[in-house]
Amino acid sequence: MEPRPVAEIIAYVFIDLAVIMVIARLMGRLAVKVGQPAVVGEIVAGIMLGPTLLGALPGDLDTLLFPTDIRPFLNVLAQLGLVLFMFLIGLEVDLSFIRGREKVAVSVSLASILLPFALGVLLATYLHTNHDVFTAEDGATSVIPFLGFALFMGVAMSITAFPVLARILAERQMHRIPTGVLALACAAVDDVLAWCLLAVVVAIVAASSFTGVVLILSLSIVFALVMFLLVKPLLRVLVTKYERLGQLTPEMLAGVLIGILASAWVAEEIGIHFIFGAFLFGVVMPRKGAARLNHEIIDRLEQVSVLLLLPVFFVVTGLNVDVGAIDLTGVGELALILLVAISGKFVGAFAAARAQRVPRRQATALATLMNTRGLTELVILNIGVQQGVLDGEMFTLMVIMAVVTTVMASPLLNVIYPKRILERDIAAAERAEMGLTDAYTVVVVVDDLDRDAGLVDLACDLVGREQPAQVVLTRVVRRSRPKPEVSSGLGPDLELMATVAGELRTLARRVEQRGPRASVASRFSEDPWAEVADLAGSSAADVVLVRSGWGIAEGALTAGTGNPWPPSLHGSVVVVSGELGESGLQPGGPVAVVQDADADGRAALRVAAHAAVGRSAPLQLRSGGRRGVRRNVADSLRRAGVQVAADGEVLPALLVAPAGAAPVPAADDLTPILLVHAGTADTDRDMDETLAALAPAARPETPRAESV
Repeated sequence: MEPRPVAEIIAYVFIDLAVIMVIARLMGRLAVKVGQPAVVGEIVAGIMLGPTLLGALPGDLDTLLFPTDIRPFLNVLAQLGLVLFMFLIGLEVDLSFIRGREKVAVSVSLASILLPFALGVLLATYLHTNHDVFTAEDGATSVIPFLGFALFMGVAMSITAFPVLARILAERQMHRIPTGVLALACAAVDDVLAWCLLAVVVAIVAASSFTGVVLILSLSIVFALVMFLLVKPLLRVLVTKYERLGQLTPEMLAGVLIGILASAWVAEEIGIHFIFGAFLFGVVMPRKGAARLNHEIIDRLEQVSVLLLLPVFFVVTGLNVDVGAIDLTGVGELALILLVAISGKFVGAFAAARAQRVPRRQATALATLMNTRGLTELVILNIGVQQGVLDGEMFTLMVIMAVVTTVMASPLLNVIYPKRILERDIAAAERAEMGLTDAYTVVVVVDDLDRDAGLVDLACDLVGREQPAQVVLTRVVRRSRPKPEVSSGLGPDLELMATVAGELRTLARRVEQRGPRASVASRFSEDPWAEVADLAGSSAADVVLVRSGWGIAEGALTAGTGNPWPPSLHGSVVVVSGELGESGLQPGGPVAVVQDADADGRAALRVAAHAAVGRSAPLQLRSGGRRGVRRNVADSLRRAGVQVAADGEVLPALLVAPAGAAPVPAADDLTPILLVHAGTADTDRDMDETLAALAPAARPETPRAESV
């Protein structure tokens, strides 16, 4: 057969890429709809485009769409996608997860590697006789040595896919409870140990003698030392430059890409496979102060890798998978492989967790999560084929095992960790994390640390004379990108959240100087307002303070046409319009409140009275309803110890108004306005109860503020 013209090869590659992307996106969306990670659908798409489905149809369609002479070009693109993916995996390695959990994480990780590895080697003694011949693409055959086959089977049984595990945790919000954090810690340790073990196995298989093994391992150690001792400090220049410019420049991204490809080349030359070089370069990327830099790098690389290159890798993998060719013997071997893979991981992780006194439900969930293998397993299996130790049928059986063990994780977690128990644990974990007590609670949504310093001071004012009291400072960072579909994206998110939490603690000290206890909470979300509402519910917030336009459509509350606040939560939402300045409200001047007898009006009165008491300022009542209501309220407020001033005597420093009605304009256009939307606490009480709640109590001395 004559070689194809270059133009025809290029055209074939282009149409193949288009078909691959269409099928991958469709199957990815279908997987998400049935509660699976998108990567599961994309893996299945790759298998469908191979001999399993397309090749089983009349006309030999898999060969027609992906001719043999076109596949090497697709394979180059697939390997490039694999390099970028392994870099992202390395970038997400964060052993800070294990801090405080070192003993449990290491013991569970070791047990979930050693037991399945041993069982995999034991199973290989039975399977090797049926899979001891490797047939190359050119038809040449070679004998598969038992040692290489057994070692690869052991490693394939031992792996846990950290990205898939983290993705499942993030989608279920389980990363916010101790069980999820422990799973991340165990998977992070497992990831590092498993890749090191695989590097050793590849070195053993690639070398033809004991001396060759020692040489490859020695060069690998030297390579790792150079990366950690020389390259890692040099990469700090990226952080410095990023902080100075405030963005990721093309030159900086080019430098990262050059480093990835050069590291991959060095690893391949050493003899341990190029993926280890890309993975190691991701591991040595700077972490401290680099959260935003790493986010931008992931943003740029994920788009090309996830949308285009990795689906090609799934198809290249799927072209070697033929499920229809499995006979009765193969079905029996698949059953044994699934038994060893699932039981080895589950029993190892569960037994180690229980030995460390992890409760049974949490230990069961942890063992289930450690069984996820996903894309990481495909990487190992492809290396096994490239090294000539896995034949076509064994490769197919192991790919099926990878898909089954990944798909089963989400349904099993629904049974082990029902939604009601998960919600209860999330609420308990949040309260414990922030050190919240049974106290009057004001949640402040901080968007800009400098601009919102005055908002924090206003929160302290709104505490009034309530004791005990606490102020929760929260910042929800809006996602600038969609959730990643293959890598977890969780590591950089958590790193950035930790950075934000550190910045919030500066404002927390400002709160503590005023007396109330301070806590901080940082979150990442595509729906920031829902995240704030969730935090308000778990903290039993009495007031949520937020700037106008943040998470709420401008004018939605004032027009009375929208209610973004869940009715089940009892705290009032206070929306601030106007600038407060870094030092809060201007000194002097009363607090004005627009009266109304409905729930929003009662909530506004309560907020205004607290603000007046907190600022040691008089409360100015403005007409918003009947004069009789206004006069009775003034008398009751005075009896409650609140100083009441006549309307119009002095320009107010602050105007408080119910959100459901148009407020009376402030006398000064610069006067900040608080629009109050009542929660169920104010909806359920009448005016007398509202006024009674403002009555002065025996106020204890302000306790010393606890540090956060």
